[in-house]
Amino acid sequence: MLVARSNHQAARPVQREPKRDQINMFLRGLITVFLMAFSGAIAHAEGLSDRTGWKIHKTSKVYKALIDDLKAAIKAEGLITVTQAGPTKAAASRGIIIPGNRVIGVFNNDYAVRVLALSTAAMIEAPIRFYITVDQNGTATLSYKTPSHVFAPYQDEGGAALMEIAAELDMRFGRIAAGAIAD
Repeated sequence: MLVARSNHQAARPVQREPKRDQINMFLRGLITVFLMAFSGAIAHAEGLSDRTGWKIHKTSKVYKALIDDLKAAIKAEGLITVTQAGPTKAAASRGIIIPGNRVIGVFNNDYAVRVLALSTAAMIEAPIRFYITVDQNGTATLSYKTPSHVFAPYQDEGGAALMEIAAELDMRFGRIAAGAIAD
């Protein structure tokens, strides 16, 4: 930056403190990173839209209540919660706040034995998962891929019997979802 002087003096550069410049650059960079991360979080938080083979149930329930109600409905339907995973707590431990997000895998040994008898490859899909997410308004959504959609790629190997199992599971997953989202 140049500073103007009187008629007879030449312009000369103004000296700034190097430390202040470094701090300003750091703050600008920090703000840029924050804005980029925040805009990405907003885009991610839009929620799920209709997808082929998915059932998506928006609810008026809060996240924890929907998780508890889903677990109770799974048990009532005679299936087992095999897995649970979600990035929310791990992200929080790193100082990153993300909306509630949980995947709950559901199956049982009877179905495992029956599916394995028809298609070893199809068992990669077990357990079949429910997905609970928090929407921008604070309510939770329950989503899942229908078992018939999940097992469809294995129909040539597992035949009609595999698709009958998938249809049974479709009905059971539908009842689980209905029980979980009921007020």
